[in-house]
Amino acid sequence: MELNLPLRIAGVGRYLPSRIVPNKELEARCALPEGWIERRNGVRERRWVDGESASFMAAEASREALGDAGMRPDELDLIINASATGEQSLPEMGSLIQRQLGLGASGIPAMTVQTACLSFITALEAAAHYLLSGRFGRILVASSDIASCGLDFDQPESATLMGDAAAAVVLVRPGEGEPSRICSASFRTWGDGAYLTAIMGGGSARHPRLPGHDPKDDLFHMDGPAVLRMVRRYDAAFLEGLRPGLSTGLGDIDLVVPHQASGVGLQLLRRFGWPDESIVETIAELGNCVSASIPATLYQAVRDGRARRGDRLLLVGTGAGLSIGGLVLVY
Repeated sequence: MELNLPLRIAGVGRYLPSRIVPNKELEARCALPEGWIERRNGVRERRWVDGESASFMAAEASREALGDAGMRPDELDLIINASATGEQSLPEMGSLIQRQLGLGASGIPAMTVQTACLSFITALEAAAHYLLSGRFGRILVASSDIASCGLDFDQPESATLMGDAAAAVVLVRPGEGEPSRICSASFRTWGDGAYLTAIMGGGSARHPRLPGHDPKDDLFHMDGPAVLRMVRRYDAAFLEGLRPGLSTGLGDIDLVVPHQASGVGLQLLRRFGWPDESIVETIAELGNCVSASIPATLYQAVRDGRARRGDRLLLVGTGAGLSIGGLVLVY
C-alpha cells in the first residue's frame, strides 16, 4: 500500500552480548554431527547473554542511537518498545527501557508494539503516523530479545538457530527537501498458522499456577518446515501487494534488509530474482535474533556503508501469527 509518510532515521544503535556461542558447543550439547547447524540453519555462531537483561540491552543500543542522532535521552517525546518477548509480564518493557535510560522520573510516554519478529517494522509505521500528525517529533524505537533463556534443546533445529541482541533507532521528521520517508507498507496475518511458532505458557491459558502445568509450555516451539510451506503459499502475493513487481525483481530498490529467519528462509528470497549482493545477511554471525533481527541487520548495513542516504530499502520478514510484513523506505 502506498503511504509516503515522512520519516527519517536520525540515528542507529546496537548491543550484542559479549558471549559468543559457536556451533561446536551446541552440536556437543545436542549430540549433532559436526557441521549440522550451519548446513541446516546457516548459522556459524550466535550471541547469548551472560547476565544482561532485555531492558539493559535495549537501553545500551538506544544510547548509541541517540548519540548517532546527536540527541540527549531527555529530548525524546516517545519511547516505543518493539520486542517480541518481554522482560516480565507487567509492566510492559517500554517503561523498563525508559527507567534504564535514566528517565524514570521524566514522564516521557513509553509503550510496546508487539508483532513477534515483525515488531520493529510495525513500530516504524506507527511512529511515522505519530510524526505526520505532529503528536510526537522525536521517537525512539528499541527492539531487544533474549531467546536463549527459553530454548528447547530437544528441538535442535530451533534451539541452535536463535541469538540474543538489541537494536534501536531514533526517528524524526525529515527536513525541508529531504526525501526520507516510508513509501509503502503492508502487514498480513493468517491465524491458521498461529501454533506453528509459539510459546504456549506465560499467559492466562497455561499459567504456571494452573493444575497440570507443563514446564515445556514455557519454551520456544517452532515447526520450521510447516512455517516455510505456509510462507511459500502467500509470500509472492504479499510482495505484489506491498509493491507491484517485487515477486519478480527489486526494481528501484537498492537494498533488502530481511528478517534473518533461517538460512533456508533467506534462500527463498532468491527465487524472486533478487540478486545476492542486494540482500543483507547477518544470520551466520548472529543467528535469528527475533524482533531485533531486522534492526540489527539494518545497523550492520548502515555501519558497513551499504545503506546510504537516499537509498531505497526494503525491510521484510515473517513472524509468529503467522504474519508477513514489509515496508519500503527511503533512508
